Amino acid sequence: MRSVKIGQIAREAGVTVDTVRFYERRGLIPAPDREPSGYRRYPDDTARRIRLTKSLQALGFTLDEVLDALRSLDAGEATCAGERWRFERVLERIDSRLADLHRVRRDVVEVLELSHAGHCPICQGEADQASGPSRGRA
Repeated sequence: MRSVKIGQIAREAGVTVDTVRFYERRGLIPAPDREPSGYRRYPDDTARRIRLTKSLQALGFTLDEVLDALRSLDAGEATCAGERWRFERVLERIDSRLADLHRVRRDVVEVLELSHAGHCPICQGEADQASGPSRGRA
């Protein structure tokens, strides 16, 4: 297997050199071998691993969740059925955020309707109205 320098890995993965270093520090990619000059030499498959990391992040995984999934993969324990729970947890988090956004949207619509009726909370300096009717909900 050939090894490549950090700049080439970054280009192949579509990230910056700083991102490669950050992922290395976080343990998302294995620490590379070093040349006597100090240059990092990464295995060929490092770019693929970085792209996997980025795609999981784009789906809503936190870096800690990505790291845990990669550890499962590295240990040879990853199966579609066995990893499904990770996606279910992300979906639950997304659904919760969507519910929060829907509540905020309802509040903004109500405040907007108040402003059409001449009761703009900004103009009246009323923070209670600006925070919407669902203030106090937890």
